[in-house]
Amino acid sequence: MIGELHSVVLDCPDPAALAEFYRGVLGGRIEQDEDDWVDLVLPAGGVKLSFQLCPGYVAPNWPGDDGDQQFHLDVRVEDFDAAEARLGELGARFLEAHDGFRVYLDPVGHPFCTVG
Repeated sequence: MIGELHSVVLDCPDPAALAEFYRGVLGGRIEQDEDDWVDLVLPAGGVKLSFQLCPGYVAPNWPGDDGDQQFHLDVRVEDFDAAEARLGELGARFLEAHDGFRVYLDPVGHPFCTVG
C-alpha cells in the first residue's frame, strides 16, 4: 500500500453551493478553506468530499462515449422513492432508473447514483 484515500475532489463553478447540496445528501459538516475550496467532512470520518472552484467548468456527459473521462459517486439509500423526492428538493435531476440503482445529476451536472 502506498497511501490511503484522503478526499474526492469535484470541480465546480460554486464550491460553497455544491458543498451544501452534498451536505443535504450525505450529512456532515462544511469547512471552508478559501473561496475556491470547500471540504465536506462526512459523518463517518475518513474520506471527505472537497469542492474546487473551476471557472471554466463544463459538466460531463452521461452516459459519455465521446472520450469524456469521468467517475461518479454511489450513495446507498434505504428507500429509492423517498430518496428521489428529497434529492429533487435539493436540486438533483433524475436521469434514469435501472434494477438496483437510479442515476441523477447534481446541480452542476456531476452524475451520481442511488443504490439499494
